[in-house]
Amino acid sequence: MSEETVVLGVTGSIAAYKALDVASSLVQRGVTVRVVMTESATRFVTALSFESITHHPVLIDLWAEQPDLNVSHIRLAQAASVVAIVPATANIIAKAALGLGDDALSSLLLAVRAPIVVAPAMNTAMWTNPATRHNVETLRRLGATFVGPASGYLAEGSSGEGRLAEPSDIVAAITALITRTSDLDGQRIVVTAGPTREPIDPVRYISNRSSGKMGYAIAEAAARRGASVTLVSGPVSLQPPDGVETIPVTTAEELLLAVQAHVAPGCTLVMAAAVADYRPSYAFSSKLKRGHDDISLPLTPAVDVLASLQRPPGMRVVAFAAETNDLLEQATAKLLAKKADMLVANDVSEVGAGFDSDTNHVWLCLPGKEPEEVPVAPKRQVAEVILDRILNQLEPVQQ
Repeated sequence: MSEETVVLGVTGSIAAYKALDVASSLVQRGVTVRVVMTESATRFVTALSFESITHHPVLIDLWAEQPDLNVSHIRLAQAASVVAIVPATANIIAKAALGLGDDALSSLLLAVRAPIVVAPAMNTAMWTNPATRHNVETLRRLGATFVGPASGYLAEGSSGEGRLAEPSDIVAAITALITRTSDLDGQRIVVTAGPTREPIDPVRYISNRSSGKMGYAIAEAAARRGASVTLVSGPVSLQPPDGVETIPVTTAEELLLAVQAHVAPGCTLVMAAAVADYRPSYAFSSKLKRGHDDISLPLTPAVDVLASLQRPPGMRVVAFAAETNDLLEQATAKLLAKKADMLVANDVSEVGAGFDSDTNHVWLCLPGKEPEEVPVAPKRQVAEVILDRILNQLEPVQQ
């Protein structure tokens, strides 16, 4: 398969014939298109039509043997630069949102790590149904890009919202994501993520509520866009992203040592980890036992990773600031203090923007520029914006 492969999922809507235009436009742009159809889609358009356009077999039956593929839906999921569901019925949207996999397309969606484009097509009543709206919001929160639906004449003879978006608009959304899949080729990026833990005794520690989701989203997106990525991660309950070297650490000191070992001239360091500001002055060698009404726990500052790091020449630094008040004032001060090229600030007391959330609301602060707001969005989408700014706007701070 070519480097740019779009897996086109076609479902059972009368608008399925328009997916032929999408497939044809992508092929004309030099993109490899592999089609996965549901059984109901074949009632509206034939597999042969897609095979004639794409010059590849169409996957319909999850159990059918394909001579050129081994475990077809998994191989296609791994090969995809983008997966586009055109048209997307309420049924496939519900399956994707719930994580159901009972046919080739829904099973593929469970395995894919590439960006997903969803182009809905259905009756207005189905589109506005609360269950559908909930499922759409779930997929958006997970990072899916929706194109449409448009308003217009529907198959039932009425007009309203639910009409498939124009094929040209769908193709534009797909190609925009394809372009992103290789724009970080040759870039070296080190990302830190999650909390650190500073031991009190063998069973207790000081830490914070960071889930690591923001840092992991950045690492995953950077690798997908072609970068060589090392992820230095504190203790989290997340699976390491595919194609990313992951270095587990626990304390701030361990994080510093791991980062120092992996940064290199010209690389980018994204400090998304929530590093503990303080640690116990000493750790008890055995578990503290109950028996005293009060206990005093003296604290000392933990290592400041960016201040202690020996920065190689030309390294760009993206710092993070998790605040609960005076966000932009504190972010501006931290941007200068950390000598960072960019600082990503968020108010962790805000609903939908704090620790352990799937979404984030951040401000991007660059020296000499007005802060840029990134409204509440899935962390995967916020990660893409951060990487866009790293790619297009950052120049290393001169030390």
